[in-house]
Amino acid sequence: MTARGTHGALYVVATPIGNLDDLSARACTVLREVDAVLAEDTRRTRKLFDRHAIATPARAFHEHNERLETPRILSRLQQGERLALVCDSGTPLVSDPGFVLVREARAHHVPVHCVPGPSAVTAALSVSGLPTDRFAFEGFLPARRARRLNVLGALAGEKRTMVFYEAPHRIVDALADLCAVFGSDREAAVARELTKRFESVATGRLDELLDRSRTGAIPAKGEIVVVVRGCGTGTADGDMADSILRAMLDEGVTVRQTAAAVARLTGGSRNVLYRRALELAAARPESCAGTCA
Repeated sequence: MTARGTHGALYVVATPIGNLDDLSARACTVLREVDAVLAEDTRRTRKLFDRHAIATPARAFHEHNERLETPRILSRLQQGERLALVCDSGTPLVSDPGFVLVREARAHHVPVHCVPGPSAVTAALSVSGLPTDRFAFEGFLPARRARRLNVLGALAGEKRTMVFYEAPHRIVDALADLCAVFGSDREAAVARELTKRFESVATGRLDELLDRSRTGAIPAKGEIVVVVRGCGTGTADGDMADSILRAMLDEGVTVRQTAAAVARLTGGSRNVLYRRALELAAARPESCAGTCA
């Protein structure tokens, strides 16, 4: 079935995450036959088009202009045009722009069709060696450590396998915080440059992966996906709470604020956690009155 017709439609098309030959035959057909392609970066998309002899015009559509462009694109769709949405790599809307457009298209009864294909999330899961029957995609962790610890603290009891995207320059810090909050012995995998020439997948305990990242054995280069095993039924609630308490105290959060935050995250007793936080603070090498406020 081709993309031509008398009624407008939006095609959400998955593109390769690295190897340009991973574009499906159906995706090629749709991208050739639509009236225009909405691309996150037209220069990257043009490389893909050149590889597959696709001459369709491409228009920039990214996080900075999505809200401005959506009404114009919606008008074109309502006038009968057929448009395709692609991102730089993988499946659109997965940590990429497109949500506003798809939601508006559906709200205005414009048909939205998926052309499935590559996704870094499922690719990393498939080679991680970790459970894949249930998983949670968490996207990019916050760049600032305090917010990152907050997010990880809320996930400390998550039993499903978790998938994160991470920037190369933050991978060491992210793994360090994962160790601090989830525990150093949690199983994980760091997948780099999937489907590309220098693809690598490192597996092991979080502390092992952290050490390898610090020494450069896992290069801080390219596109990175981190897969972490969920909290097992054998993990003690006290150990999990202690990991979060230590991480927050190390960040300079006061004992009182730390206990309150961990009580909200774990459902534990605020008084019990306050006493435990006092013990941990007192045992720190540079214990000070300021952290006990």
